[in-house]
Amino acid sequence: MDVDQFVEDAGLFYARLGLSRTAGRVMGWLLTAESGSADAPELAEGLAVAKSSMSIALRQLEQAGLVERFRVRGARRDHYRLAEDVFARAFRAKMAEFESFRALAEQGLKAVGDDPARRRRLELMRDMYAFMMDRFPALLDEWDELRDKR
Repeated sequence: MDVDQFVEDAGLFYARLGLSRTAGRVMGWLLTAESGSADAPELAEGLAVAKSSMSIALRQLEQAGLVERFRVRGARRDHYRLAEDVFARAFRAKMAEFESFRALAEQGLKAVGDDPARRRRLELMRDMYAFMMDRFPALLDEWDELRDKR
């Protein structure tokens, strides 16, 4: 597999997670770029997309906290790089959704009343997300310790 294929696969992968395909391709490009950073025109050219599409993708990634903008001394354009520990940061942001899923299950439990079969499915949903809310913070703390030793 070559880098171009990895970038395309990253675009598809991140699109399944809710980002635009172009934003996913930017993630793949930044993960594999020698310098680890680029300006918007370099990214647009390297990925063969319109400057307007690149602008939208970079804004989406920056707002999601996945990339950060910075200025190289003496350069006229902003550059972009992956945010520090981007994957743990993204996972922490996703953890906030666990509470939403748990609350949705609670709403469903109120809606179905005493029906045991429907309650069982909703209780499983509620309990799984409650479990993840309880366990994942410690797992991420453990990752932070491990990462700092690397």
